[in-house]
Amino acid sequence: MNTRRSRELETAPVGRLLWRFSWPAIVGMLSNALYNVIDRAFVGRGVGPLAIAATTVAFPLMIILMALSLLVGVGATALISIRLGEQKKEEAEEVAANATTLLVLLPLGFSLIYLAFPEPFLRLFGASDEVMPYARDFMHIIMLGAAFGSLGMGMNNFIRAEGNPVMAMSTQVLGALINGVLNYIFIFHLGMGIRGSALATVVGQLFATLWVLSYYLTGRSLIKLKLKNFLPRLPVVLNIVAIGFAPCAMQLAGCLQQAILNKTVLAYSGDLGLSAVGILMSIITLFFMPILGISQGAQPLIGFNYGARRYDRVRATLKKAAAAASCISVTGYLVMRLWPDKIAAIFTKGDPVLTGMTAGAMCVFFSMVFIIGFQIVCAHYFQAVGKATQSAMLSLSRQFLFFIPLLLILPSYWGIDGVWRSAPIADGLSAVVTAVFIFREMKQLSMEKPLPGAQVAPGKI
Repeated sequence: MNTRRSRELETAPVGRLLWRFSWPAIVGMLSNALYNVIDRAFVGRGVGPLAIAATTVAFPLMIILMALSLLVGVGATALISIRLGEQKKEEAEEVAANATTLLVLLPLGFSLIYLAFPEPFLRLFGASDEVMPYARDFMHIIMLGAAFGSLGMGMNNFIRAEGNPVMAMSTQVLGALINGVLNYIFIFHLGMGIRGSALATVVGQLFATLWVLSYYLTGRSLIKLKLKNFLPRLPVVLNIVAIGFAPCAMQLAGCLQQAILNKTVLAYSGDLGLSAVGILMSIITLFFMPILGISQGAQPLIGFNYGARRYDRVRATLKKAAAAASCISVTGYLVMRLWPDKIAAIFTKGDPVLTGMTAGAMCVFFSMVFIIGFQIVCAHYFQAVGKATQSAMLSLSRQFLFFIPLLLILPSYWGIDGVWRSAPIADGLSAVVTAVFIFREMKQLSMEKPLPGAQVAPGKI
């Protein structure tokens, strides 16, 4: 890290830095979220409720593909950053090329396994006889183009490692825009149904991947992709996988949660409930992504100042990030409480039964969503300061400690209402656990002594 940037992280106003680091991540993550939102909105209005249920069944499979991208992309990005910091550019280029090969081979391998046994996979994730044809048509196309999505998403992380977040953001925006336009054309003008939505997704990912490749092939990148480095070397691959395992595992945990949720809803409410779940997941993703963007923006500020023992700036960054994230989650809560029917109707094309079920579920399922911003930012704080155990525990607490057990217990007493009530209870319990951890951490931090000369003028915070 150069001296100018180090001095800036140490002295520039925290609020300004947080905004500058966060907004590209927020825009990029919102663009990624729009893939699933657009797919469900267009298939819901242009094909019908069974098509929404099919995308809900497909969602865990797409999470697995994302997990494979993160396994390679996050691990390689960390190694590239380290090697560049060590002035070992050739080693960074070897990591990037090895990772590029893995980003093609891993999704191709998973796609071949899926295409050999599509129906068992789809049954596992909740497909009924009525939903199966839609889900099969949708996932067949998605899997054929899986390598494009994996390659674009993974290599986009390399661009961030070079210190070019705006270029990385533009890749995500490009893919989302193309996906939205083609969804409209393929479904409403060409009558391609759910196949059209899947094809729009793949084409959007293809263009995003070509955009990323153009960055490397036209000489704009700091690191170069050289042919000699594309053959994977075991030590490099093992290093990539070791670092990328944690975010991959968290995605797989989300896959398990979604699979259990799908199967439980199908048992108690049928395909209509599955459609409602798909809509709920699309809605909450839109509110989660900006919060995750703020967390990403805060991490380098917290990590640098924690390492420099500028604890006043660590606390100031956490406070501002938690406040900004809480504003988003409170706004989301109010929007969903005030206009649940109108939000649901975006996806349902005037289907009164599905609209009513989704609106009612929304009011219960998201009744504690206003505390999610605080929980996510504070969980990511521990990751930023290198306390991986606490970070992993808090990040997974909602799914494994609370939501999945509640999902397995409450429906036996309350039926489908038990499914909807599981989420707010899990949100509340995980927020309490997070609050205990973070308040204890802040108390300990306040007793730590800063380095000599580490005090910052109040105006700089």
